[in-house]
Amino acid sequence: MELPLSELALGECAYISRAGEQTDMSRRLTQLGFLPGTRVKCELIAPAGDPAAYRVRGALIALRAGDAGSVMVVPDSEVCQ
Repeated sequence: MELPLSELALGECAYISRAGEQTDMSRRLTQLGFLPGTRVKCELIAPAGDPAAYRVRGALIALRAGDAGSVMVVPDSEVCQ
């Protein structure tokens, strides 16, 4: 079941399936490591719910919900660490 990265709950992990349309932001996300097959974990969410910080390839990257919504992920059924 594919869902937007912005819908990942705190502490949940997933694998990136696609990085959205070819926009400047999607190209930038690709440069930051948001590539298909990469594992991503939601580590922090602001009290207001936006932005959220995601752990990708060892880096912690904060994204607004609108930007994170363009990245599609498949939730990981295993427990995150």
